[in-house]
Amino acid sequence: MEQLVQYDQELFLFLNGLGSTTWDQFWLIVTNKLSSIPLYALLLFFIYKQYGIKGTLITVVCVALLITGVDQLANAFKHGFMRPRPCRVAAFEATIRYIAERCGRYGYYSAHAGNSMAVAVFAGLALRRSYKNLIFFLLFWSAVVGYSRIYVGVHYPGDVLTGWIIGAAIGYGLYKLQQFLIVKYGQRS
Repeated sequence: MEQLVQYDQELFLFLNGLGSTTWDQFWLIVTNKLSSIPLYALLLFFIYKQYGIKGTLITVVCVALLITGVDQLANAFKHGFMRPRPCRVAAFEATIRYIAERCGRYGYYSAHAGNSMAVAVFAGLALRRSYKNLIFFLLFWSAVVGYSRIYVGVHYPGDVLTGWIIGAAIGYGLYKLQQFLIVKYGQRS
């Protein structure tokens, strides 16, 4: 396990070290939760077009459960594992590029990565009938959001990878719930 942690730290130092002041503002925008609001609004519009009002309401409830689930599980992991974020490791102070606005105490796993992957899987599957290639764009977006957490200095690659895995599982599970509820209570348009 120690060897795995060592590889994770080395990969973090490499990926974080690729940054430059030229790109810092871009990655700060990408990592900001609010910058995804236009994408979420567009996805909500697509959901409405495909599922109608009842299906959209069911979907909104499922997405609320998705985000709550990913966030609460991330909090449990962070306080259960108590792995310090890279920006909190004294040995990295002179080495890393820390550009985030703030640095929480613990960081295992990345809720940003988890939520973006959960939304990518959920929306990509829910909308595949009408937008079959959308999932590929959403997975790419999730990868960019995940990398942004490494770039700004607040998560290790392992934190991001774990977030993606958990987010994909929760996104898929809630997609299945959404489909069940739409068949039972909603009307497809």
